[in-house]
Amino acid sequence: MHKCRYKQAYLFPSLKRFIMPAVQPPCKVLVSGANGYIAIWVVRTLLEKGYSVRGTVRSEDKAGHLRQMFSSYGDKHEVVVVEDITKEGAFDEAVKGVDAIEHTASPFHMNADDPNELIIPAVNGTVGILKSALKYGQSVKRVVVTSSGAAILRDSPTPSVFSELDWNEQCLEILKEKGREAPNMMKYRASKTLAEKGFWGMSETCFSLPAINAATAPSGLGTSSNMFYNYVAHPNSNGATNEFLASVGTAWIDVRDLAGAHVISLEKEAAGGERIIVSAGLWKWQDFSGLPKGNPGAGTGHPSTVHLCNYDTAKAARILGVKYRTIAETTRDTLADY
Repeated sequence: MHKCRYKQAYLFPSLKRFIMPAVQPPCKVLVSGANGYIAIWVVRTLLEKGYSVRGTVRSEDKAGHLRQMFSSYGDKHEVVVVEDITKEGAFDEAVKGVDAIEHTASPFHMNADDPNELIIPAVNGTVGILKSALKYGQSVKRVVVTSSGAAILRDSPTPSVFSELDWNEQCLEILKEKGREAPNMMKYRASKTLAEKGFWGMSETCFSLPAINAATAPSGLGTSSNMFYNYVAHPNSNGATNEFLASVGTAWIDVRDLAGAHVISLEKEAAGGERIIVSAGLWKWQDFSGLPKGNPGAGTGHPSTVHLCNYDTAKAARILGVKYRTIAETTRDTLADY
């Protein structure tokens, strides 16, 4: 499991029907999309802390891989197949008998032609798992939904600091205007924004919710890990220019810290009903130590460097008390995995 950074995310710890107690081990937690980049670390962290975990995946092949990976936990780990998260009632069986839900299943790639390739599974999966919890999750006390900084930020020519009060309406406007011709990043951002809006729409109707906003070969890596490999681990940074390496980047978090924030969100009463950004700070590609080329001294610490996007993480510090790994530690551990 690679430890490469995940740019930014936020989680939504949610309470069902009433303000109910947070959960603690040995409760059983459902993790959707359990073979995903973030989700595998969430599963591992939960198991290490003494929880039981039921993961959902889209095929039996993926289930077999997870069963082997976590076989040492015996019957405290199980995997069920949910082939299509867009279908009505897809999670009806999966939510039965669990005490909490970590919903991470959502597509993340930059190859969609039709925006609905990203939007429909993101929205239907999020709303669908909440509907299933409402109908059949009698023991569910809390739900944590993973969103992204993509649902908060907006592109601007001047530096901006975003908080939990911000929404990315810009991507929705661009998508409405350009449709299929919209940039792929805007399609992805729209999927995360609409999924989160769907989540909060359900929470206002049926729930009382809290919230947080964060392989072995290049071909087998996810989108974030693949970018890290190309620009940091690749012998010549995959042809990237020195200017690119010194100027491109936003905010980041180690995936292990993000998984930890997911688990803390289950356990902290104060997280209920909150939208919480988790981010370890700012970065440019040049900042990752071990970079095989570039401009030493360029990047975040250079006086001429401009960061157009930053996040206010005061709420995460106050409620979750998240402790972040350093960029050097994350880089070292990630490079050791390749």
